[in-house]
Amino acid sequence: MPGRRRTAARRHPLPTALAAATGLALLLAAAPGCGPAPKARPQSAPPEGPVAAGPAQESPFWVDPRSDAARQVAAWEAQGRNSDAQVLRRISDRPMALWVSAGDPGPEIRRARAAARAAGRTLLLAAHNIPYRDCGQHPAGGARDAAAYRKWIGAVADGIGDGKALVILEPDAVPHVVDGCTPADRHDERLRLLSEAVDRLKRNKNTKVYLDAGNPARIPDPAKLVEPLDRAGLARADGFSLNVSDFQPDEAGRAYGARISRATRGKHFVIDTSRNGDGPLDGDRGQARCNPPGRSLGTPPTDRTGDPLVDAYLWIKRPGESDGTCRGGPAAGRWWPDYALGLARRAKE
Repeated sequence: MPGRRRTAARRHPLPTALAAATGLALLLAAAPGCGPAPKARPQSAPPEGPVAAGPAQESPFWVDPRSDAARQVAAWEAQGRNSDAQVLRRISDRPMALWVSAGDPGPEIRRARAAARAAGRTLLLAAHNIPYRDCGQHPAGGARDAAAYRKWIGAVADGIGDGKALVILEPDAVPHVVDGCTPADRHDERLRLLSEAVDRLKRNKNTKVYLDAGNPARIPDPAKLVEPLDRAGLARADGFSLNVSDFQPDEAGRAYGARISRATRGKHFVIDTSRNGDGPLDGDRGQARCNPPGRSLGTPPTDRTGDPLVDAYLWIKRPGESDGTCRGGPAAGRWWPDYALGLARRAKE
């Protein structure tokens, strides 16, 4: 997952893997295609799109006043770059996920939890530390083994405590099981750890958990995700997340998520809209999703989506953080003010 630093769904029993496999052909055959769709209609026409959101209409999620974007705004104002600073507020004034550190997550989560509680807002977190994360590629890492991961996820849950939080659990972990990026001998352990993580986080009465399910460009056939999501604890989670750090348009995400939802007895989902305002860049996927030029911010974070299956549009990937050193960018996860400014300048709202 390039870079490091999505309200409640009703829980239904998830079919067993056997039952899911038996019914998937019928459940998915009648579903619409999941490729990129035309541009969304104006937001005044639900349920096709979200109700307008932004600084004038606050989302329920916490805005970090110490984000890289907020510090950049302050720096540019001090330099007299007031026009650029004002444009960048399209990022700094909106809530983004806090990607939990791989070391001791307690202090940063407790700080953010206290600030979110004082503001009467929900803390948005991304937990991304599964062993053999990102298939051993950069930014590789993750917990050194299963025991270390259990300890880490326990510290994350303890840090959240009784605070209101929404956790995106392990972006790409399940999709990488499906696409073969994660070696077969690691599949059982990974899915077991995810299932345990769902249970540990859901012991917190105010924590919602969404297992990541990739995006339609990565796993074109969503039927392939159903069994591993089942084994990863989706039945006990609040739903699943889509499009983390990617650029697929909202319409494609809604269609894709609806297909998974039908095959999982109505589970809800959230969509990362942080950088999908102009959709994906044409060309080789590996290159097209690494700091692609000409992209823009997508739908501002909101839980007023106009779609009964979509619990929220969220900025999970933090806009302005680099995907890697491609196209002149800094290291993955590092703040890149020029790229951030471009995303904000091209934003439609």
